[in-house]
Amino acid sequence: MQILLVDDHVIVREGVKSLLATMRPEWTISEAGDGARARDLVRETTPDLVVMDITMPDTSGLEVASDLRRTGYSHPILIFTMHSSMRLTAETRNAGAQGYVLKSQAIHDLVRAIDTLLAGGTFFGAPSAATPAREPNRGLSF
Repeated sequence: MQILLVDDHVIVREGVKSLLATMRPEWTISEAGDGARARDLVRETTPDLVVMDITMPDTSGLEVASDLRRTGYSHPILIFTMHSSMRLTAETRNAGAQGYVLKSQAIHDLVRAIDTLLAGGTFFGAPSAATPAREPNRGLSF
């Protein structure tokens, strides 16, 4: 199983790779630090699943997800984010992703979410109804 991990923070990528290697050593993890590299790697390697952050310096993960869908990538996309709001599920679905996991819940939810998406399901974290969109980010509303 080939997983592409996309996050602009090296420490996050290293932590997630370590978690995945411990929980699913049979998975191969490749990585990208920005949306442009993610697009290139998807074209070059066609990973079985993409795990992607929303907030990146060049473009948002939601924009990259939409671009991947427009160009024919049909495998699951899982958004991996620190953002929690009631609009995130709709934004994620509109971008063509099958789910999201909050970074704060990665230890509990990330592998389960990946397994669910690889089995054809969806996985959407449960943001608190009381949690407003906390951070405006390059015009994104979530």
